[in-house]
Amino acid sequence: MDWLAAVAHLREQGHAGVLVTVTTVRGHAPREAGAKMVVAGDETWDSIGGGNLEATAVDRARAMLRAGASHPDTLLLALNEHVTTEFGRQCCGGEVTVLLEPLLARPTVAVFGMGHVGHELARILARLPLHLHLVDSRAGQLADDRLADTRDGAADVHVHHAPAPEVVLRSLPAGARVYVMSHDHAEDLVLCDAALRRGDLEVGLIGSRAKWARFRQRLRAEGHDDAAIDRIACPIGLPTITGKSPAAIAIAVAAEVVQALSGTPSGRPSREMSRTP
Repeated sequence: MDWLAAVAHLREQGHAGVLVTVTTVRGHAPREAGAKMVVAGDETWDSIGGGNLEATAVDRARAMLRAGASHPDTLLLALNEHVTTEFGRQCCGGEVTVLLEPLLARPTVAVFGMGHVGHELARILARLPLHLHLVDSRAGQLADDRLADTRDGAADVHVHHAPAPEVVLRSLPAGARVYVMSHDHAEDLVLCDAALRRGDLEVGLIGSRAKWARFRQRLRAEGHDDAAIDRIACPIGLPTITGKSPAAIAIAVAAEVVQALSGTPSGRPSREMSRTP
């Protein structure tokens, strides 16, 4: 596939990569300005000219991937026999500048329950560059006209009608953020249990302190220890955003998502209010 298809492929698969572009050429070079390729951890697509030029760019791109780089980098490479090279001589005689732009993997957020709060949250999160999974065991909550306002944003929206929603949970990538807010506390409990058994998800549960106290007891009865149970956040949302209306809760949770994805602490331990039900 060409570089443009490769970018779409990486985005669809949720993998990071680096877009490599020849930005300027002085003298003779294998490719013209504007030539592009895409580099992933173990694959490349398209070409900026081969030889030491391309191998050096690929090597730098993979170093960026290993470091989790989020900012572009540039390379200035001379193509003559007097230059010390690592991947063989290239004697075109020119000079090339290459821009390396990280293609960050889109994070995944899943909302289980498209009731009033879940729908409000989905509307906000749909504006962010995410893989957004919207899950409900009730088909009517996922009707196209009802979720139309989640379709015009930056997110890749995936809708799942799942009578057993924990099946969708099992298919999410490691590190996904999961918000459990279904219409049924029994369904919520099954999802929390399944999430803990995976052990690699960030989980938030909507609810009051009384609900969470009951859930803790039931999760212990399912064999989970306190350290594992403490990985579930309840209540959810930034503690500084108060209110119990669906919109207020959705804003608080969406702000928490933005902070988490930017690496900023949420401050949740100081939270004093509950999110119901």
